[in-house]
Amino acid sequence: MRNAAGMSQEDFGKRAHYSGSQVSAVELGQRPLDEVYLARADEIFETGGLFVAMLELAKRDGEPIWFRPWLEAERNATQLRCFHPTLIPGLLQTEDYARAVIRTDSRLTEEEVEKLVAARMERQAILDREHPPQLTAVIDESALRRFADGCEKVMAEQLMHLVASAERQHVSVHVIPASAGLYVGLDGPLILAHSTEAGWVGHLDDQLGGNVADRTEDVETLLAKWESVRNDALPRRQSLDLIKEIVRPWI
Repeated sequence: MRNAAGMSQEDFGKRAHYSGSQVSAVELGQRPLDEVYLARADEIFETGGLFVAMLELAKRDGEPIWFRPWLEAERNATQLRCFHPTLIPGLLQTEDYARAVIRTDSRLTEEEVEKLVAARMERQAILDREHPPQLTAVIDESALRRFADGCEKVMAEQLMHLVASAERQHVSVHVIPASAGLYVGLDGPLILAHSTEAGWVGHLDDQLGGNVADRTEDVETLLAKWESVRNDALPRRQSLDLIKEIVRPWI
């Protein structure tokens, strides 16, 4: 676009409020693109927001291919219901906790880890938009106590973030206490999204990735399992009290 407009790097930089060397670094891939830089490029070249839109698409590419169909359902949802028996759900993870979890996969390079962390944080933007979905999360107590030696600070920050999130009007967090014993949810995590257009859609994680469940009978099964784990969980206020009790020795 710069070449087509007959601009040198210095010319473009002057109009975009960057030095010629900064423009060169971006074009050589030595400096990461950001929304401010691309918004100025869109304005100068009158592209109608093309570059910023492409940046958003690139952010989505941070998630694995198998996860992208679910992302659309999640972004369009008015209600979200998630359950996890072993980890804090992704939509409620802190950056450091997400990084610690993702790093457990020894096949990933540090660059790949950071890319996945950024994508996970980007997902959470739906909770900050003007009309966010109503999120109800159910977590097993064991997930609140699972951390590696030396990671107490990371876990403490994660649990305090969980408490702060649960204080928001559109977020509810419920904990299944250890005293619940065996229950149906121990089979694995699940998440459900509801939108006006598509109704309920589910997603299941496994060791090879994950699957979107949209067949009526599958969704009905997941909704029934969700109701079961929700009934085994503590009420909202008791759940928050338990989280605070667990984190107290670490702060």
